[in-house]
Amino acid sequence: MTDINSRIKSEIESSDVVLFMKGTPQAPQCGFSMQVVQILNHVGAPYKAINVLADGEIREGIKSYSNWPTIPQLYIKSEFVGGCDITREMFQSGELAALLDKEGVPRAQPAKA
Repeated sequence: MTDINSRIKSEIESSDVVLFMKGTPQAPQCGFSMQVVQILNHVGAPYKAINVLADGEIREGIKSYSNWPTIPQLYIKSEFVGGCDITREMFQSGELAALLDKEGVPRAQPAKA
């Protein structure tokens, strides 16, 4: 299990914002993953997405790494933030944007529809 933890740690440290999700940002494979992708896109946060469906070791390993049983999982500056519900609540309250700003994560302005 140490090897998978090292791989996960390396992924988390490789980007300011990392999302472990089912599917890809272009084709999410579950509604919860799709919601977090939409939130990150809305706040203009650049992020690295890891498709857990493409790697069974990562899919199981991330759950024990974070001690969180569900996917998606969001990390900002190597710190576990939470899953879909926590991310959505933080987005709605403005905490997510504030955290990104506090951590110095550059954000693009969302495109106007």
